[in-house]
Amino acid sequence: MRIQWTRFLAGCLTGAAVFSMSQFTAEASTNASAGVSSLLNECLVSDADTVKAEAGVSAAAAQTTICGYTNLGIAQVENHLNIREGAGEDTELVGALPVDAGCEILSQEGEWFKIESGKVTGYVKGEFLLTGEAAAARAAEVKSIMATSVTQTLNARVEPNTDCSIWTMIAEGESLPVIEDMGEWLKVDVDGEECYVASDFVEVSEQLPKAMTITEIRYGEGVSDVRVDMVQYACQFVGNRYVWGGTSLTNGVDCSGFTMRIYEKYGIYLPHSSSAQAGYGTRVNASEARPGDLFFYGSGGGINHVAMYIGNGQVVHASSARTGIKISNAFYRTPICVTRLIND
Repeated sequence: MRIQWTRFLAGCLTGAAVFSMSQFTAEASTNASAGVSSLLNECLVSDADTVKAEAGVSAAAAQTTICGYTNLGIAQVENHLNIREGAGEDTELVGALPVDAGCEILSQEGEWFKIESGKVTGYVKGEFLLTGEAAAARAAEVKSIMATSVTQTLNARVEPNTDCSIWTMIAEGESLPVIEDMGEWLKVDVDGEECYVASDFVEVSEQLPKAMTITEIRYGEGVSDVRVDMVQYACQFVGNRYVWGGTSLTNGVDCSGFTMRIYEKYGIYLPHSSSAQAGYGTRVNASEARPGDLFFYGSGGGINHVAMYIGNGQVVHASSARTGIKISNAFYRTPICVTRLIND
């Protein structure tokens, strides 16, 4: 019907153009123009209503999107929720959802949900997943405002201006919790330290934790059994709490407390201080790092954070009270040094 009106309108407009070029009376021309205007207004009103209706649908869809998910699921577990290749416990593991991690629910097969989160697509048991209003309510409680670097090297500064010193440098694609939006500058959390990044070089969004891939907790060939075991042991605590001065892998730990406890299990005893731990072992080039080696970060040459390398360019570390124990790119900050304590 709308196509017919459009054709009729085109015919009327053509007729109007002919009338204006001919020698018909002013009255005839006026009547023709009035008829075209009336029909044109009718069609424009109809189109406007359609656009408004479509815009309403788009707005409604946007309102139902939570932290980037249109059909949100949230992991309701104590540690992490296994993601499998198929809808069954006998299928291969492809990843894991940490506690309160978000996912897009794609479909349901009995008690299993097919989900997508981060770089992982697979199946999880529905009984361990919050959905609908419960998921929305939980997301409101646990979501974070994050600033994601969209430049190759993002300078994190000690003050919100370019005249001050650079505290550290953040890699492209890394996300930092936002503490305060100051307009041209954002105050962000980098491993528990407050610093500032320029708003023009980040993308701000509401986020939930995402799934970990299996490759994020795997290691290269030729790695000794002790290194393999160390990585598996450390990664099981991902999602647990960060507590300043803490030494409990389950109840709360800080960065050096985390590495201290991991190494303690393997008979290597380290002090509870990141700067002191850097004095142990042998220093190696970051490009030669092997799973189990320690990466140290800081500002101005001083060390204030430590993480353990797990292979594939990744580290596991107790980051901050806002993010807890997590996996990051080993170069999410510029490392000051890398040390090796296991000789194999």
